[in-house]
Amino acid sequence: MNSDTATRSSLSSACLADTMEQRGFSTHEDYEYHDFQASAGDVDGAVVDAVSVDLEDYYHVEAFASRICRSGWGTFASRIRQNTKLTLDVLDRSKCRATFFILGWIAEREPKLMRELADAGHELACHSHLHRPLHTLRPSEFRADLVRSRDAIENATGVRVVGFRAPTFSITQKSLWALEVLAEEGFRYDSSIFPIHHDLYGMPDAPRWAHRRGLPSGQSIWEIPPSTVRMGKMNIPFGGGGYLRLLPMPFTRWAIRKTHRQERQPVIVYFHPWELDPDQPRLTGSWKSKLRHYTGLHKTANRLHEILSRGRFQPMINLVRRLETQLRPLVDSVADAVLPHFEHGMADHLGVRATEAMLKIGQSA
Repeated sequence: MNSDTATRSSLSSACLADTMEQRGFSTHEDYEYHDFQASAGDVDGAVVDAVSVDLEDYYHVEAFASRICRSGWGTFASRIRQNTKLTLDVLDRSKCRATFFILGWIAEREPKLMRELADAGHELACHSHLHRPLHTLRPSEFRADLVRSRDAIENATGVRVVGFRAPTFSITQKSLWALEVLAEEGFRYDSSIFPIHHDLYGMPDAPRWAHRRGLPSGQSIWEIPPSTVRMGKMNIPFGGGGYLRLLPMPFTRWAIRKTHRQERQPVIVYFHPWELDPDQPRLTGSWKSKLRHYTGLHKTANRLHEILSRGRFQPMINLVRRLETQLRPLVDSVADAVLPHFEHGMADHLGVRATEAMLKIGQSA
C-alpha cells in the first residue's frame, strides 16, 4: 500500500468511525451496537418493549431431557392447546401482541393452532424442531432441523418466518457458527444469546442490548438478547421464564424501571405456556430441574399481567423493523462521508469494504 492509498484508508476509516459514533453506534469489530433511546421509542418517545412465547409443552423442556426420549414425546398427554389458550388470554387481557417461537414438532401436529396464532396478529418464529441444544449438533444437522421447523410453520400458515430462538438459549461461544446458518437461510434476527453466567448457557461478555452482529462470511444478523440488569460486575436476568417466577417482584419492578428510565432500553419478556399451568403432570427429575420448572407456576399469570399491562409490548419483529428504519440514515451518512475521498475507482480496500458492509445492512430490511 503506497502512502496516498494509506492516507485515504486512514481518512475513510476515520470518517466511518466518526459517523457511527455520532449516530450512537460503537465500532466494535464484530457488531454494530445501537442506543435505543430513539429507535425503541414510539412517536411520543416512550420506550417500546417486546414479549415472546417459547411454544413448547411441559415434556419438551431441557430440564427433563435426560429422562424423556424425544421419540417418546407422543406418548405424553398434550396440554399445548389449553395452555396456549391461557397464553392468549393473558396477552389479550394485557392488550398486546407477541412473538411465538414455535417448536416445529408442535407445528406439524397442530397446524390449526398455528393459523389461530397468526390470525390473532402474533408473529410466528422458529424454536427449532426437536428442541436439541445447538452444541450437540453439527451445522448440517442444525440446518436440517431449522428448515424442517420453519417449513412446518410456514406451510401451516402461509406466513414467512424470519426470527429464531435456540432451545435453552444454546447459542454460546461454542456454537456461534449457528448464526451463519441462520443468515444463510434468510433469518433476519436471533434471540438466543443470553449475556449471563449459567450452568447450561450464556455469554456473559456479550452485549446486553439489541445489536447487529457481523459474521465471518460478511453477512450480518440482528441479535435481541433477553433482559438483564447490571449489578456490580454481573448481569442479572429478569422478567422471563424462571427468573420471573423465582425472583421477588420488587426486584423485577426495580429492574424494569432502571432499564426504562436510566438506560432507556426496551424490556424483553419471555415465557412458556406450561408456566401458566400449575396443574401439569409432575415428571421425574433432579431436585434442581424440579425447582427450576415447578416453583412459582401459580404466580406466573398475575406477574405477567402486571408487567405487560404497564408497558408497551409488541412482537420482536417490530423492534427489528424500528432498528432497520433508523439505520438507513446512518448508511446514507457513511456513504456521504467516505465516498468523496475515493478517486476514479482507486478506493482503498478498507474503506470500500466498510461502506459495502454498512450498505448491505441498510438494504436488508
